[in-house]
Amino acid sequence: MDQAVTHLVDEPELLRQARWGNREAFAELYARHAGAVHALALRLTADPATAQDLTHDAFVKMLRFIGGVRSDRPLRPWLKKVVANAAIDRLRHEHPHLYADTGDEGPDSEAWAGPVKDPAAHAEASALLQRLPPQARTVVWLHEVEGWSHTELAERFGHTPSWSKSVLSRALNRLRETLDEVPDDAPDTSPPLRTHRHRHER
Repeated sequence: MDQAVTHLVDEPELLRQARWGNREAFAELYARHAGAVHALALRLTADPATAQDLTHDAFVKMLRFIGGVRSDRPLRPWLKKVVANAAIDRLRHEHPHLYADTGDEGPDSEAWAGPVKDPAAHAEASALLQRLPPQARTVVWLHEVEGWSHTELAERFGHTPSWSKSVLSRALNRLRETLDEVPDDAPDTSPPLRTHRHRHER
């Protein structure tokens, strides 16, 4: 495949070409999706080096299992799922104390971030999320932005759906309190966080 025209080829054809060992096709898939995948990894880990590692690993996994990647479905959700799962696994490894038996009430209050004192941190929603502890930040982003259900989150974190709902509720309340701490004259350009239930949840 001519590298000059790979950007004109649709994704299913690129996947087929990549399965046959076409390096230009794989490079084009990487160019199309690496930015979004890395952005998610960075949101969840808050660490550029870790985000880069997770992004690299996601594409290595895609290359390894490319024969099983369905060409009739978008590739990006699959890659983002791989990154999210890897971020959760890393979180569970690095913060095992968060996964002690705390029932369905969520993590202890000591694990939660303190008040935000820098108004500049309120400029973007991402800055707000970085003020949450890793576990809460991951639950909020995956549920509110990526559309994970509480059942999916509970399965990945090894808890019940009630636990996930509790963590999300406490995190959203903490974000609202943080927003209330912003002075009246501070700029507010943060997009609102969704608080409604997903259609498939009851």
